[in-house]
Amino acid sequence: MAKKIVLLLIVILGITSCVPRKELQYYRGVENLSKQEATNYEPILKQDDLLMIVVLAPTPELAADFNLAAFGVIGDGGAFLGRPDSVNSQMRYQSYLIDNKGFIEFPVLGSIQLGGLTRTEALDLLKTKLKAYINEPIVSLRILNFKVTVQGEVARPGTFTTSTERITLPEALSMAGDLTIYGKRDNVLIIREIDGKKESHSIDMTKSDFINSPYYYLSQNDVVYVEPNKTKMNSAAVGPNISIILSSVSLLITIIALLIR
Repeated sequence: MAKKIVLLLIVILGITSCVPRKELQYYRGVENLSKQEATNYEPILKQDDLLMIVVLAPTPELAADFNLAAFGVIGDGGAFLGRPDSVNSQMRYQSYLIDNKGFIEFPVLGSIQLGGLTRTEALDLLKTKLKAYINEPIVSLRILNFKVTVQGEVARPGTFTTSTERITLPEALSMAGDLTIYGKRDNVLIIREIDGKKESHSIDMTKSDFINSPYYYLSQNDVVYVEPNKTKMNSAAVGPNISIILSSVSLLITIIALLIR
């Protein structure tokens, strides 16, 4: 009798602690996914984006007034004025912050609204305005503070700043150490700000068709949340009381064993 009770206890604990293998798989059915050209994704510039904008011209002197002061940066991240030729240093231009109305203050040109534009649209706008002063302007634009936040059932949750403006959901999760075995792969939540409003969308990463979703590529300041699965929820409920449960069961088994002798 006591052995049967112990066996039953083991089966119950096994049921509540095991995660089905199919819940851990990504990209199911990817072999059936139709071949499509890669999405030409471009981020949309938003409030609080920090931009590095550099203007070049065939005659360097013509572009000088359209660039903020530059400074040298050495390997430890410290900035030293007037030391562009230091060891491991590089030239960097001061940045432009998009304000809460979507504008930046640009030398000579004044206030320019870049918020809500794609990178290509912003470049075209800047070049159009610069042509009044420079015959063939060359403009480089980059978002310096492109970051995403990953929370929930991942190995290393946190906020990650990237050097690229093109990051996918799988890449962001990889930076966070991937999902734990307790993360729900079929309900990954993405919170995104669009036109000043928060929107959310759930992604099922167990199915390959999410690759064609507009949320496959992340936008700056996106929040990715991985919900815990039922196994984790159950273990969270049982966990704090597990020692009491095991002690009670052990005492019960001992009493039953003594009674049936």
